[in-house]
Amino acid sequence: MRIKGGYTSYGQYIGILMMDTVFPRLIGDIGNARTFKIPVKYYTVRNLQTDKLNASNAEQLLLKPFIEAAKELEKEGCKAITTSCSFLTGFQKQLADAVTIPVFTNTLILAPFIRTMLNGRLKIGILTEKADLIHDDTFNQLGWSSKDIPVSISGMPENSPFSRLFIQDNLEEDLEVLEECIKELTLRHMEQNPDTGAIILECTNFAPFTNLIQNLSGVPVFGINQLLEYMDSCISAPEYY
Repeated sequence: MRIKGGYTSYGQYIGILMMDTVFPRLIGDIGNARTFKIPVKYYTVRNLQTDKLNASNAEQLLLKPFIEAAKELEKEGCKAITTSCSFLTGFQKQLADAVTIPVFTNTLILAPFIRTMLNGRLKIGILTEKADLIHDDTFNQLGWSSKDIPVSISGMPENSPFSRLFIQDNLEEDLEVLEECIKELTLRHMEQNPDTGAIILECTNFAPFTNLIQNLSGVPVFGINQLLEYMDSCISAPEYY
């Protein structure tokens, strides 16, 4: 049997595009490699002016460097790419077109799949940090519209401790404070949207709290970690016999 090379390291089939941040990443966060049962390959895009980042200038500041980073991950042998930054969701099509391997920028890509499974009277809940940034322009990049798939969106209160930690890229916060933020968001969403049949965690930083969110909401919760490991099983199919 002949073996073939071409890369420096091997077996890391999922590549993860990372922002250059310093905030803590719990096990369960996409930026903590111990979250996953499979090896992943990180690529940190540096020298971005994230403090000046907003919806209007995201393309100018993010798109080109992240396209170059995606190409590098493909060159290094990755078979699929995801991201840790929700701002990149608006560039799903551009990133996917830049490489020849699958790209999934956000769990919102699951909405058509989840909708098919739900009772028609139920909605998909979307939990995010900044609700005003989630709208049809985002959904359209991912191939669907809220005109066809009813959703209810809930975000963190302005200047919440959770957002200060992750959006403002701070170094530390009490875990119990973060849990309270997640608890308040989940309970508020379910009280205001009792017709929620499933929840998508749009923000990757919510992922460590998936179990808490599911216990509080009582509905299935779809996060980036489950999507990543499912994608890995599709690009590296197990041997059954």
